[in-house]
Amino acid sequence: MAQRFRARRDAPADAEQDPPRLRVVDVDAYPDWDAIYRDNVERVYRLMYAKVGNRPDAEDLTTEVFMTALRPMRASASVGEVRAYLLATARTVLATFWRRTLGREITTLDEQRDVGLLTGDPPPEDTGATEVDRILAELPDRHRRILQLRFLEGCSIKEAAVTLGVSVSNAKVLQHRALRQATAVAERMRT
Repeated sequence: MAQRFRARRDAPADAEQDPPRLRVVDVDAYPDWDAIYRDNVERVYRLMYAKVGNRPDAEDLTTEVFMTALRPMRASASVGEVRAYLLATARTVLATFWRRTLGREITTLDEQRDVGLLTGDPPPEDTGATEVDRILAELPDRHRRILQLRFLEGCSIKEAAVTLGVSVSNAKVLQHRALRQATAVAERMRT
């Protein structure tokens, strides 16, 4: 490589040089990374919010999706390829999030609904809210309340602790137990 560089540098100015390389850009491609981000950030955020149910986590997960996806992604990828790759990255990021939160990996996404969220198409009729209501109805009052405060009302763990009249560490333990119990209830409902 160094020899090629020296040969070009030492070549006379009038010597024939390689013609400039042209890059084929798909009409259905983004012009740059900023365009990829601007066009998809709201879609990814809506998907994450639909999955975790609270703003702070959805914002963090959206950031993580873009930080993870933009490194290996080609800027010349088509719009469809970018959105498919972001969905696959979102699946991985969510699996990691749920593994940290619940202690187990949940990697299934409702493909029809989630692809619709990511592409901007209206989702089919939402049954998620009724499923959440049924799960919450089967939990003890304190477990139901901590989950409502944290994930439906978007309270911080400190705010939830104050509302419940417990310490922050107790609220964390209560949330952990409530999430585990909610997971068990959800699995029982699906079988």
